[in-house]
Amino acid sequence: MPDFEKPIHSAADQGYTRSADTYVRGRPDYPAGIVPWLTDVLGLVESTTVVDLGAGTGKFTRYLQQTGARVIAVEPVAAMRSELAAYAPGATILEGTAVSLALEDESVDAVVCAQAFHWFAVPEALNEIHRVLRPGGRLGLVWNRRDTGYDWVRQLDDIVNVYEGDTPRFHTGQWRNVFPHPGFGSLQETRFSHGHTGTIDDVIINRSLSTSFIAALPATQRAQVKARILELIDRTPTLKNHGQVTFPYETLAYCIERQ
Repeated sequence: MPDFEKPIHSAADQGYTRSADTYVRGRPDYPAGIVPWLTDVLGLVESTTVVDLGAGTGKFTRYLQQTGARVIAVEPVAAMRSELAAYAPGATILEGTAVSLALEDESVDAVVCAQAFHWFAVPEALNEIHRVLRPGGRLGLVWNRRDTGYDWVRQLDDIVNVYEGDTPRFHTGQWRNVFPHPGFGSLQETRFSHGHTGTIDDVIINRSLSTSFIAALPATQRAQVKARILELIDRTPTLKNHGQVTFPYETLAYCIERQ
């Protein structure tokens, strides 16, 4: 096994430590079609073992558990692991990073990264994933992406994204730069339409404030971000005075086979 480990990005370490409980309330679930995708495309069944890499609070772990596969959840942030233990009981929970997995060579059938791969999209991580996957095993990458075809969603992104700095993010597409990679096939993409329905506090405010680099801001700046979001809600007729709203998402799922 490798003897090196890269520290996680400060925005993830500080932001997710501070906002683990907000993350649980604010993050969307996944579309109904994701479980058939896990079984049909990634091949997860009762006899298989899957690693949930960068498992966070376990939002995606429970979908993996629905396949009947044995689930090993790997998460570097202690506050997230605490939430994970309560959210996805029955999963094996390990501390670790994408470049240092406490797993034997060729010991798992699949590795899945949900809302996570952009944090560690480096060749060393793919080398480590390749090491633990059995030949023919599959790497799954899954993201929920906000549908910016809606004007208020685009304005919300403008409020939040100004603070992103050098934080790795899916929307930049930089995660693609590590592909193609030796020992892996090509990316196979599947898309799903999706919506997160709930209170404005949860699906808009808590979701935005749980963004890693927002949660890592000083309290005064977080309060300013929240105030700007509240102003957006107040001037948007489809949001103002609504008890529940549906935040529009698109879910993108990628499968890469280990050769």
